[in-house]
Amino acid sequence: MAVENAPARIGKTIVIRGDVKGSEDLILEGRVEGTVILTESRLTIGPNASVAADLTAKDILIMGQVQGNLIASGRVELRAGCQVEGDVRALRLAIEDNAAFRGKVDLTQGASKQLDSPKTPQVGAVV
Repeated sequence: MAVENAPARIGKTIVIRGDVKGSEDLILEGRVEGTVILTESRLTIGPNASVAADLTAKDILIMGQVQGNLIASGRVELRAGCQVEGDVRALRLAIEDNAAFRGKVDLTQGASKQLDSPKTPQVGAVV
């Protein structure tokens, strides 16, 4: 009997070159080269995974190797033993001890969404 809300899984012997897009949670344990886009879902990079791709998801958990930029509308979490080379753009970032990270961090993504929508100043507001 299948579990209804179980995340999709890319096994450790699978190699994907190209774009991966979806709208469900994904656990990636193999190798991906290209892009992974899960805008409303959680992406987990397993401890044995090797990823050379830009990653976009609601939440991103890294336990393996990633070479590429990470964009999350929520949280990025780098676990002990992971290796990440690329820029991180998210609302929140957590880095455990012994996680290797090389890149820039931008934690203002939520503010940029607010800047995109025009606002009408309220009476008495300082503009």
